Amino acid sequence: MGVEQVGGMGDSGQPVRVLLVDDDALVRAGLRLMLRGADDLTVVGEVSDGDQVVPAVRELAPDVVLMDIRMPVQDGIAATRELVGAGAERPPRVLVLTTAGSESTVLEAVRAGAAGYLLKDTEPEEIVEAVRRAAAGEPVLSPAVARTLMRHAAATATDSRASQARTRLAVLSDREREVAAAVADGLSNTEIAERLYMSVGTVKAHLSSALSKLDLDNRVQLALLAHDATDR
Repeated sequence: MGVEQVGGMGDSGQPVRVLLVDDDALVRAGLRLMLRGADDLTVVGEVSDGDQVVPAVRELAPDVVLMDIRMPVQDGIAATRELVGAGAERPPRVLVLTTAGSESTVLEAVRAGAAGYLLKDTEPEEIVEAVRRAAAGEPVLSPAVARTLMRHAAATATDSRASQARTRLAVLSDREREVAAAVADGLSNTEIAERLYMSVGTVKAHLSSALSKLDLDNRVQLALLAHDATDR
C-alpha cells in the first residue's frame, strides 16, 4: 500500500499534522474518525507498514506519527529507528500505539526514539490528548507502560547498587569476604568461627581488617554492603 493522503486543515488554521501507521485498515479508519473529531488535529495520511514511513514523512511532513509495532514487512521499532536516523531538520514525534506492552518492547521503542507509548485499550479522548502532548514535546505513556518503565528503573538501580557493592568488596581477601558474607547472614563471631573453621580471634582480625579496608565504622555497615553485593 502506498501513501494515502486524507484529511485537511482544521478550524484553527494550524492543526497538528498526524500520519497513521498500522497494518489494520479498520484500526486506521477508527483512528482517522477519532482524530477528525478534534479541530486542532488533522490526519494528513496513512500507511500500512513500517517500510513506508520515511517516504511518507518526507512527502507529508507530519508533526506526529501514530505508529503501530507489529507489522508484516518492517515493525514500528525499526521504522522509528530509521525515521530518527534519517537526519530530518524537524523530525516528527513518534507516538507508539500498540497492543504490545512487554518490557522489552517498551524499552526498545523508547531507545529507538519514540516520544510516547500507548496501548490500544487507551480511551479515545486520551489518545487524542496524547497526540497533542506529543506534538508539544511532552512524553506520553499509558499508565501500564509507565509502571513497566518504573519497574525497569528500579531493577536497574538495584543492579547498579549490587555492582558497586561487589566492586568495593573486591579489595578484600577471600577469607575477609567470607566473613563479610557471614556477617550479612546475621551470625555472631562465634557462629562465624564455626562456619568457617577458624578461631574467634581470627574472625575478629578479618572483621577489623575488612572494616579498615572499606572505611566502614561497624559490622552493620559491612552487613549492608555484603547484602547489596549478593542482590538478595
